[in-house]
Amino acid sequence: MAKKLMKLNVVPNRTRSFSSETPSLYSFLQPSLFKFNLHNDNDNDNLPTSPPQSLSLTHQQLTTLQTTLHKSLITSQTDEAWKSFKTLTTHHSFPPKPLTNSLLTHLSSLPDNILNLKRAFASTLFLIQKHPNLLEFNTIHAILLSIKSANTAPPAFSLVRSMFKYRFFIPFHLWGGVLVDIARNNDNLAAFLPLFEENCRVAFDEKLEFMIPDVASCNAALEACCFCLQSVTDANRVVEIMSKLGVKPDVFSFGFLAYLYALKGLQDKIDELKVLMVGFGYSKNNKCFYSNLISGYVKSANLVSVESTILSSLNDRDDEGEVWSFDRDTFCLVVKEYLHKGNIKGLANLIIEAQKLESSNIKVDESIGFGIVNACVSIGLSDKAHSILDEMNALGGSVGLGVYVPILKAYCKENRTAEASLLVTEISSSGLKLDVETYDALIETSMSGQDFQSVFSLFRDMRGARVLDLKGSYLTIMTGLMENHRPELMAAFLDEVVEDPRIEVGTHDWNSIIHAFCKAGRLEDARRTFRRMTFLQFEPNDQTYLSLINGYVSAEKYFDVMMLWNEVKRKLAGDGPKGIKFDQNLVDAFLYAMVKGGFFDAVMQVVEKSKEMKIFVDKWRYKQAFMETHKKLKVARLRKKNVRKMEALIAFKNWAGLNA
Repeated sequence: MAKKLMKLNVVPNRTRSFSSETPSLYSFLQPSLFKFNLHNDNDNDNLPTSPPQSLSLTHQQLTTLQTTLHKSLITSQTDEAWKSFKTLTTHHSFPPKPLTNSLLTHLSSLPDNILNLKRAFASTLFLIQKHPNLLEFNTIHAILLSIKSANTAPPAFSLVRSMFKYRFFIPFHLWGGVLVDIARNNDNLAAFLPLFEENCRVAFDEKLEFMIPDVASCNAALEACCFCLQSVTDANRVVEIMSKLGVKPDVFSFGFLAYLYALKGLQDKIDELKVLMVGFGYSKNNKCFYSNLISGYVKSANLVSVESTILSSLNDRDDEGEVWSFDRDTFCLVVKEYLHKGNIKGLANLIIEAQKLESSNIKVDESIGFGIVNACVSIGLSDKAHSILDEMNALGGSVGLGVYVPILKAYCKENRTAEASLLVTEISSSGLKLDVETYDALIETSMSGQDFQSVFSLFRDMRGARVLDLKGSYLTIMTGLMENHRPELMAAFLDEVVEDPRIEVGTHDWNSIIHAFCKAGRLEDARRTFRRMTFLQFEPNDQTYLSLINGYVSAEKYFDVMMLWNEVKRKLAGDGPKGIKFDQNLVDAFLYAMVKGGFFDAVMQVVEKSKEMKIFVDKWRYKQAFMETHKKLKVARLRKKNVRKMEALIAFKNWAGLNA
């Protein structure tokens, strides 16, 4: 192998035989080349197989046809241009080189028009055979690009085979890369190999430097040998060609060979590759090389070599001071093979052994443990990832916080909040500390799924972990419980956290609970919350009283409203309202409730206070309330029972204009 790569050895001259014949212009509509359904094949595109009686055109006819062809191209009259071209070729005449190439480029460039692409293809084959001097190299390139866009491989391979058959040699870069793309897009990279070899034979034998392929195309041929054909013999032959033409291999060249040798179990060859990489100036600490090695070992189900290769890569990284990590695709290959064999313990052991070799300051997402766990999660096996961590704990390994994060995120995404909550508890008990963003995300997801038990468990863990910023999750919980109409949980939660200095509990939090209880008709719970609120020295405000008043009115508990008024009245008579905004809304709520309840003495107290504070009062609303409830109430009857009530009633009626 070293001689093949390092020396210009002579490759035996071999000519590939091409079994397929190049179609002539009049037979180009072969179904074997273009597999498309055409809806516009009515016109006769086929040229006659036998020449007409008169083969020559007069100078005037020739000039007229060429002029018509030229004008048709300018005006995009494609069919007319094609007819002129057919007439010329039928009489063994051809347009000038610029006009011929303009026609071919035009035909191949029309979007979504397979018929015209066929015309361009067949004409090109015909010209390669009969008049190659009329063709420009860039025209071949343009036609191949159009065939690539049409996503069909046979015409492209047929065209290139014809080029070699009739010795129409053009620079490799104009067709090689396009043909590689076409072959790859059609899952047939191996089809590129014989054309590549024929090209290289011609380039060497006839000393045509413009036909020497670049390293990327050589790698495509090597990839076909290693991955498609899995042939060491074919791969060695490509290496010989590269050596003979002086094409220097790159890291991908070594990577493809590494895959093949690992697949075949050729350890001596792998050791040789490592030496050669250094000889060519590449680091042996090479991600491409190691990734391909691992892929080859996985393909051959050699897990022992997979593990030793991963650990060896860590040793090389440490020796050379370079930092890189395998990509997720590589980890997914490894994980799938281990799990296919039911070897969870093997993955856990691999992570533990890797931790011994990894730098202490390695980034979490660059570690082997993270890569393996994240790969499990990415293929939908988050439970397996958790099992790996459990196995690590059983083996006495150390599980870092970063390795847990992909599983937590997966549980969160899958709305498996109960499992996430248990995992957080497991993390906390091991002395690890999640960041506030992770807690917030988990709590929000749990709340969205109405998993309140997990919500509270997570928040307790969050508090126990001494997280300083609890505000976001606290608001998420309170808002979520309110939206889900769970005031009893709000009350219990608030009671639990009210003394935590990291949480800013305010009157508005208590108001939310009271409002929710009142709206649900749970007045006793609302009253109990109100008492708890005042006991903890949170000052009720106007919103507190409005919620209670509306709740009492809905239940027709007007006496309770009057008791609230007495409390508010005392506060208003003291050192100011103390947070109470005694405005029109509160005045209206008190007046309406106490008019409905018949507490006219209290009504007039509210009226006097509103006058004192210059608050407008709409008398019509309370006149209506009185008529609805107390229309038959007589002053004379009250005079006999309670003089004070009588006087209050008269005062109200006078104020409301009911005595008129």
